[in-house]
Amino acid sequence: MTVSPVRVAVLGAGSFANKTHLPNLKRIDGVEVVALCDVDAEKAKETAERFGIPGIYHDAKTMYDAETIDALYSIVPAYVRTDLEITAVELGIHLFSEKPQAIRMEIACRIADAVRKTGVVSTVGFRERYRPLFQQARHLLADRRVTHARFHLVSPYPEHVPGSWWSEMEKGGVPFFDWGVHATDYIRFVTQQNVVRSQAFFYQPEGFHHPFSASFHYQLSQGATATLTFIEGDPVGLKREPYFLFFFDGGHLGVYGYERIEINDVVVYEAAPFDPWFEQDRVFIEAVRARDPGLLMSDYPDGLLSLAPILAGWESSRRDGACWEVETFLEAAQKTACHA
Repeated sequence: MTVSPVRVAVLGAGSFANKTHLPNLKRIDGVEVVALCDVDAEKAKETAERFGIPGIYHDAKTMYDAETIDALYSIVPAYVRTDLEITAVELGIHLFSEKPQAIRMEIACRIADAVRKTGVVSTVGFRERYRPLFQQARHLLADRRVTHARFHLVSPYPEHVPGSWWSEMEKGGVPFFDWGVHATDYIRFVTQQNVVRSQAFFYQPEGFHHPFSASFHYQLSQGATATLTFIEGDPVGLKREPYFLFFFDGGHLGVYGYERIEINDVVVYEAAPFDPWFEQDRVFIEAVRARDPGLLMSDYPDGLLSLAPILAGWESSRRDGACWEVETFLEAAQKTACHA
């Protein structure tokens, strides 16, 4: 019995496409990457030649018209996402969206609405849900009452490179946006709680393109609290502290990098080498082939619940730390999306 290949098109020919998703897709049996689209003609040509992709485009809608596509990988920066994913979904094309899904909540809401209406298979690149380390942390906390979750990221202060989007705060080129959406999703996944309130404060001295520090404060759906802290300017960092720390009645659980879990400072789990990027790509292709979204660990609409607390916090910082109800923030974005 012959099984038709899953025909994939890719939006974006940047480093993540070249270093992660395209190599992964080439490793998966029954996948044919048929087209690549990027506004940078030279970058598109180089990437297509490197991976043997026959269709090269600089306009996504032209690509949709010319190609037969089963699944679209959207690997473009969040700030450039407009209606390209919506058009694909309305054509019945299944959607893999890298995170963060969008820099404006109403855009993400419109894409999510299209996904719901068409019923296509969809997911967002929250790869760590597929890593056994985070699955084990979720299991270890399942019968414990979580009281607080903490994430922190300490990094060197980035050099400002004129013309590079990741140097520009308003385009989302800041750790609190990219890492923040990641961290929010993994706190949701491990605690099995959603964020119901969000508040944030930034310290950004005049003349600097990034905040020196950003602090997000959450209340979770079962009453627990959470904090996300991002500090730039320290090249050494806090090497001995866990990225994630979960407090519960009776102690605390720490997730140390991608290496181990400790409960009350005792190692309870050591991770074997694992590639969550490949695993998520593999499962997404299998879900598309089987038309079974249940194989995936989250879908595009669920991803809104990880994006919204960060964007609500960002808005909070503009309003002197005003606290946002995440549901209210989502409802306002949904109304704007409906009138767009």
